[in-house]
Amino acid sequence: MKKLESEVLEYLKERQWDNMRPSDIAKSICIEAAELLELFQWSSLSIEETKADEKLMAELKKELADVIIYSLDMAVLLGLDTRAIVLDKLNYVKEKYPVDKMTKQDNPEFDAGAEYVRIRDEYRKK
Repeated sequence: MKKLESEVLEYLKERQWDNMRPSDIAKSICIEAAELLELFQWSSLSIEETKADEKLMAELKKELADVIIYSLDMAVLLGLDTRAIVLDKLNYVKEKYPVDKMTKQDNPEFDAGAEYVRIRDEYRKK
């Protein structure tokens, strides 16, 4: 990650974009995320269907890269360690949504979506 962060910072400095406002970067992340979402408008493709659509995958890669690049822009300009913040959040989510509560186990009536919402709402009340 450090190598990628360095490349992103160099890219920003070369263009004198290393003084962007975090609010502008956040807006750009949302705009690019909306463009990513637009690729799926009016469809509910599975992972397999998505991967099988070469045109969609080509566009998806571009839009996802934009989201990731802007996210890295913000992280490096704010001096954040992307690896650390991703691992911290992943560990938090693992604790919040433990495997035993998010999988069917032996209950065929289990609804992972409903359980996710229940846990999420419980945490938001705290």
